[in-house]
Amino acid sequence: MSDRTTTTAASTSTAISPVEEVITPADPGTAPAPPPAPRRRSAALFAALRWTAAAVVFGVLGTTVAYTVIDRDRTDVPTLATKDDGRWTYPPLAKPTLPAGAVGPFGRGNSGQIHYADLERLLLPAPEGSRPDPTLAGKNSRVPVSRFLQEYDKGTRAKMAADFTDNGLRHIAARGWTMSDDGTSTRVYLLRFHSTATALYFFGTHLKGATDAPQKVTGVEKLSSADEAFSRSGGVYGTLTYAYDEAAPRGPVHVRHAYITAGDTLALVVQSREGGAPRVPFRQTVILQNQLLG
Repeated sequence: MSDRTTTTAASTSTAISPVEEVITPADPGTAPAPPPAPRRRSAALFAALRWTAAAVVFGVLGTTVAYTVIDRDRTDVPTLATKDDGRWTYPPLAKPTLPAGAVGPFGRGNSGQIHYADLERLLLPAPEGSRPDPTLAGKNSRVPVSRFLQEYDKGTRAKMAADFTDNGLRHIAARGWTMSDDGTSTRVYLLRFHSTATALYFFGTHLKGATDAPQKVTGVEKLSSADEAFSRSGGVYGTLTYAYDEAAPRGPVHVRHAYITAGDTLALVVQSREGGAPRVPFRQTVILQNQLLG
């Protein structure tokens, strides 16, 4: 948002001293007419009034012009247009209304850090200019475990599936899209567990890596390394973000992915594109999804 500047026009007033009446004691019946004001003083007074009026007019005009510029969006003013930095345009975001008496996962009294909102309503909506991924179009955005496991190499899927059963996975919601202009593909998964402890156990066992991602996401040629420039806290209390970027040499498709831990819910964000996956929309997508979960 642009800062608004208020311009105040200050008016100037000139005090005029009264002309004293002269009374001659020698002739009490006759009062002489008051002497005429000096011409120089009258000219100075007229000039002062004229410039005061001009200052007021230009002050009001300047305030009007300034307000007109400030009140418009930067993109509406040609000389102040904001350069496109690659961010996508998402719909307005709002956290869902919780059931009566419930608080957010990190609110006072919610010691279990449980999300009481429906998982589908915590999913980040698709941005403008995107096409939905038909493979993630389940009822209420629910997808089976098998669809989630397609994001990983086949050799690790069986062990992860067994741990889902043993560690209390409740359900998975997902949404995906492809940008029409450049072909960037995004998939977002939210995994809800029965408790925060089981969510963190699954994440720590299979997905957490200090420097490199222990699980290779589908499309990655060799490995993905931690994106050190990405803030792990994400600015959302109670959540942690782990972002990874596919290390070079890469194949034809560049893959980025990130995990978000938020109480009983674990999120996976995968973004890929042929040639190179842009960093800006990836970070934007992860940050916005994190905010919805916090």
